[in-house]
Amino acid sequence: MGEGQPVIGIDVGGTRIKVALVAPDGQVLRDHVRTTPVDLATTMVETIRDIVHAIGGEGCAIGLVVPGLVDDHEGVGVWAANLGWTDLPIRAMVEAALGVPVAVGHDVRAGLLGEHHHGAAKDCDDVVFVALGTGLAIAAMSSGAVVSGTPWTGELGHIVVVPDGRRCGCGQLGCLETVASARGIAAEFVCRGAGQSSPAPSEGEAVTIGADHVAALVDSGDALATQVWQESIDHLTGALAPVLTTLGTQRVVIGGGLIGAGETYLRPFRGSLAARLPQRMEVEVVAAELGDRAASLGAAVLARALIQSRQ
Repeated sequence: MGEGQPVIGIDVGGTRIKVALVAPDGQVLRDHVRTTPVDLATTMVETIRDIVHAIGGEGCAIGLVVPGLVDDHEGVGVWAANLGWTDLPIRAMVEAALGVPVAVGHDVRAGLLGEHHHGAAKDCDDVVFVALGTGLAIAAMSSGAVVSGTPWTGELGHIVVVPDGRRCGCGQLGCLETVASARGIAAEFVCRGAGQSSPAPSEGEAVTIGADHVAALVDSGDALATQVWQESIDHLTGALAPVLTTLGTQRVVIGGGLIGAGETYLRPFRGSLAARLPQRMEVEVVAAELGDRAASLGAAVLARALIQSRQ
């Protein structure tokens, strides 16, 4: 298997699987999206085989990235609450069944790779990618190398910032994810909105509005929405500033569904972050450019690197 062949990047999400067949020059030859099966933990091999066939990528190396806790080096999905697995030997399973090299990684770290090779971080080697969607996680690059130590690397969303807050999917109360992710902002607004007698929604329970609705209210000048919005940003920048200072980060790339709010989010984020950094430290804050494609393109980068390492 040579470097001149295409590779496949697969981004497994809780609801959708995004796939790209990528040429050596980074051009996307074909892409494909399908619904994530509810029994993926037990049908992983069959699902990946079907995807490879659908995209015409038989014989190509695969980069496969997943959410949750991931052991990149061993190719194991350590834990993924939304996908229902613990210690799933993803690489061993797929390599044995398909007979091609398989690189396994974390979806947010792959998103950073995608943005570094093709998007908002392509001219910066000291960058942190922040993914704000249903969950919250970060990925860091230092001197051009993605930081990947243990399966917990980048799980900033699970530090406790509101000790008596809502319960997170990880079991703790008041994780950053519960107040600063897109879902967390919506849930916090619903909780405070009507002065309700009903309890606040916990992680995993239905939230009747989205963060886009809260953003629209912020734009209209709604006082409660603006308060919830700013507090969520302050929680995130307060947790992020020590990370950026420690790494000497030059750019923060914000991705995930919440970035749909554009400058409504980025403008107060920049101000809040600047107030928490050393006086002479300048960190650029920009929106991600690749959208849903970031992680699948990053997965393809992992597959290409695996081919090179085995030659």
